[in-house]
Amino acid sequence: MTMPRHTAHKAASGALGLFLTVFSGAQAAEECTRHSHSGQAHVVCTAQAGDDLRLFLNGPDGAPLGSFQRIDEMLATEGARLGFAMNAGMYHPDRRPVGLYVEDGVERAPIVTREGPGNFGMLPNGVFCIHEDGFAVVESRAFAERPPDCRHASQSGPMLVIDGALHPRFIEGSDSLRVRNGVGVSADGQVAHFVISTGAVNFHDFAAFFREGLRVPQALYLDGNVSRLHAPGLGRSDWGLPMGPVVGRVVPVDGGS
Repeated sequence: MTMPRHTAHKAASGALGLFLTVFSGAQAAEECTRHSHSGQAHVVCTAQAGDDLRLFLNGPDGAPLGSFQRIDEMLATEGARLGFAMNAGMYHPDRRPVGLYVEDGVERAPIVTREGPGNFGMLPNGVFCIHEDGFAVVESRAFAERPPDCRHASQSGPMLVIDGALHPRFIEGSDSLRVRNGVGVSADGQVAHFVISTGAVNFHDFAAFFREGLRVPQALYLDGNVSRLHAPGLGRSDWGLPMGPVVGRVVPVDGGS
């Protein structure tokens, strides 16, 4: 859905243990992996600190890029391509970000800390930050009070997991079902997991996957309905209406996933 949308523990199973082992190695950054949790399927793409992970919004001509194909065409001029990518935050009909957006150290849209209708305004919301030493998901008001030095940053909402707890407004068994995507960051800030549900899922169950399946203390919702994934290693590149912000791992044309 385009925005504004401010108008807009049980022990791990053997399969989960194997899943986490796969993600623990350096090669995990080159993989998008299918995983099932509590009967619901997800795809998880993982970035490690030091990967070339970027946010994308506009091309050299200033026009919104809007698609994975156009980003790949732009990257081709530097001998690179997307290893994986997904939409990275909510946006207005003209594809301007709803909240904070920083690209290559330049703030393109300011942070929004007020409560409002829609998922973005369901406080607490948060900011995904890519910095020199890794990644962070920071609650928006805490971010505004003491902004970290982010090379790239995208604000979205609501938070999915906050210091190990699910967002207090999520309802177990809710019938509000959507294909959803989000990002969670490990406790040490060295790993970012980008997740998209394969089918429709409610907020509670989607957030529980981050907490119980990926064991991350902080996770942020990126969007629903427009949720799309580019994962060449899985033979997948979703199409649809033009997107706003996109996050992607950049790899050489002859390397990476």
